[in-house]
Amino acid sequence: MTDKRSKNEHIKEDSRLLRGTIAEGLADVSTGAISEDDSQLTKFHGTYLQDHRDVRGERTKKKLEKAFSFMIRVRLPAGVTTSKQWLQLDAIAGTYANDQLRLTTRQTFQFHGVIKPNMRRTMQAINAALLDTLAACGDVNRNVLAASNPYLTKAHTAAHELAVNVSEHLLPRTGAYHEIWLDGEQVVDKTRPAQPEEEPIYGQHYLPRKFKIVVAVPPSNDIDLFAHDLGYIAIVEDGKLVGWNVAVGGGMGMTHGDTETFPRTADVMGFCTTEQAIDVAEKVVTVQRDWGNRENRKRARLKYTIEDRGLANFRAEVEKRLGYKLGEARPYEFTSTGDVIGWTQGADKKWHLTLYIENGRIKDVPGWTLRSALREIAEVHPGGFVVTANQNVIVTNVPAKGKAKIEAILKQHGIDIGTDLSGIRRNSMSCVALPTCGLALAESERFLPELVTALEDSLDRAGLRDDEIVIRMTGCPNGCARPYLAEIGLVGRNPGLYNLYLGAAFNGERLNKLYAEDVDKSGIVRLLDPIFSRYAKEREQGEHFGDFAIRAGYVQATTGGNRFHADLAPVKVAAAE
Repeated sequence: MTDKRSKNEHIKEDSRLLRGTIAEGLADVSTGAISEDDSQLTKFHGTYLQDHRDVRGERTKKKLEKAFSFMIRVRLPAGVTTSKQWLQLDAIAGTYANDQLRLTTRQTFQFHGVIKPNMRRTMQAINAALLDTLAACGDVNRNVLAASNPYLTKAHTAAHELAVNVSEHLLPRTGAYHEIWLDGEQVVDKTRPAQPEEEPIYGQHYLPRKFKIVVAVPPSNDIDLFAHDLGYIAIVEDGKLVGWNVAVGGGMGMTHGDTETFPRTADVMGFCTTEQAIDVAEKVVTVQRDWGNRENRKRARLKYTIEDRGLANFRAEVEKRLGYKLGEARPYEFTSTGDVIGWTQGADKKWHLTLYIENGRIKDVPGWTLRSALREIAEVHPGGFVVTANQNVIVTNVPAKGKAKIEAILKQHGIDIGTDLSGIRRNSMSCVALPTCGLALAESERFLPELVTALEDSLDRAGLRDDEIVIRMTGCPNGCARPYLAEIGLVGRNPGLYNLYLGAAFNGERLNKLYAEDVDKSGIVRLLDPIFSRYAKEREQGEHFGDFAIRAGYVQATTGGNRFHADLAPVKVAAAE
């Protein structure tokens, strides 16, 4: 019988529980890279091999190896970090990672540009901060997101606790991480020392593809619950958290030109108590482990398992493994996906400052020294920080008398909190893309700010500068910045050309729809300018831009992931004169 499993399945099977020849590859000083198979395995350890694509051509002409380096992603459940940890991560950026921190859409930090000789030192420095990178990437459960500020209410605190507990429960048990990066020494934080050689949840093949879990507290959908494999929705009745609605089957990635692949919004499957929540997570993961597609990685996410098997069958199998029935889903309402920029006060009267960080990039440039400002705040403020799923940062637990000091530090470094920015810029988000991501087909982080500036001119003319409009961009269709849930979504097709999507719901519950293909910057502006004008004149009371785009007939509503490629009538865009 022919083994039809994908190549990655064989790599995992032969890896000795994620060891491969990573250690030997790190010791090889003849190259800045590691083997192709090992580069798949290092993802499970939280790191990707990349190269600097801006200099590829020049290095090829000189017959030099590509400028290889590694991206390292920290596992940081719910995005919470102490001030001491912030300072330690900042020091790592200064020593090993291009003097920059990158906040991701998964509520954590990425380091870019770490060269191979510094890999183990960097990992050990992260460990010294009582953090790790285990399972931040790879075919496992990745960093678990939770409602951005755990200090707002008791429900937010419970969401944070659930995220941490689920993350710990679903960690791989292999000792490979500690052997390779930490000399087999036990760490003092939450990750494990070398364990007996078994993976009780994952098995030797782990999952068919990556798996993402989130925890939300309505009415804010700031973690984009419906974009994820598994989501928990806090149900608060009479001021008390009574449990969680369970949603399954969301995911963003697709492949250009392949209609068998599509983004999908999660389905609400049922209800569980807090005591049941971790058990539910484990059983959902094991059903996907056993039912997921291991032949075609493009169809290997949980969204396709549920699409092919049906939600009722999936729920029945989960309940069979649980040994009890889930409850019926309870009412809830989401109203938005963005962060509230500026100061907010929690139930304990402490203040929390959400800073807008454009595309999550923390660095210093002349006149705008953000990295130095946050470092200075961390040195004097013991209250800690939270990374949000919108790539922003919250300075948490500030006493009322400390607010002025925080604001003074920011002003000294040229940092605007972000409350005066346009509504579209506050709700903009991009993936890293070029020059480091090997999958990028077009720019994203380096291009979105200038596009937003051009769109602000149109919005100003229409009187819409302060209106909240969600815009997201990615350099490829994998959708790391969740563009298919943006009211204006832009996905790279080729250098300088993007597919333009319209019509997602402002609260993150409906996907958008393709409006135009292969559009450049001027084309995007020319297409959106008259739509903004009509929106300003014709919108109904409380109507959001995505809803208007559907009502006005620019696109049809996407009623489900399997309808994402249906009902298309993309407009033709004339070349700019």
